Amino acid sequence: MATWSNLELQNSSSPLMEQLILFYDHTLMFTIMITIFISYLMINLMFNKFMNRFLLEEQNIEIIWTLTPTLILIFIAFPSLRLLYLIDEINNPTMSLKTIGHQWYWSYEYSDFHNVKFDSYMIPQNENKINEFRLLHTDNRTILPMYTQIRLITTALDVIHSWTVPTLGIKIDSTPGRLNQGNFFIMRPGIFFGQCSEICGTNHSFMPIMIESIMPSSFISWIKNYN
Repeated sequence: MATWSNLELQNSSSPLMEQLILFYDHTLMFTIMITIFISYLMINLMFNKFMNRFLLEEQNIEIIWTLTPTLILIFIAFPSLRLLYLIDEINNPTMSLKTIGHQWYWSYEYSDFHNVKFDSYMIPQNENKINEFRLLHTDNRTILPMYTQIRLITTALDVIHSWTVPTLGIKIDSTPGRLNQGNFFIMRPGIFFGQCSEICGTNHSFMPIMIESIMPSSFISWIKNYN
């Protein structure tokens, strides 16, 4: 049975995702209002003779039909361009995380630290513990600090993948022979899941992303004890 939580976007864990949800909610509300208004006009067009003549013959309606879509596009375009700029802007990152897509698992490298890298495979369904999510838990979690501006660098070694974590508002294609980059900022502790969102082959749905967000002090201790 579907619930509202299944129909909405995931709760945000980054400032960027908060802005994306805000833009989505306002745009959706505005679109619903326009749909109701247009439906009202169409109904009147069929049953109201005066409205029929006004909508089909008046010159003023031509001006309205021209200006209204222009204003709607402006209303949507400017916030969209602002969000696109924020998604691509990399401003003084504190640390970098490199992720490499394979068929069908992820490799991670902490570029700012010596020899901190690992592969991350999905845990097979028959090995899942009772508190682990099917098709989402991995054998190695990606440990990242909270309250830290993180630059993500991603590529692939075989086909195009896509590193996507919805709650962080990040989705970047991992393309062979090319480095793509993005950024995110985690605001709260917890475990966040994502998946490859590019159709990369037969096991496309079996290369999940599992991020554990911890305090910066705990992250430093993890780095020290990694080797």
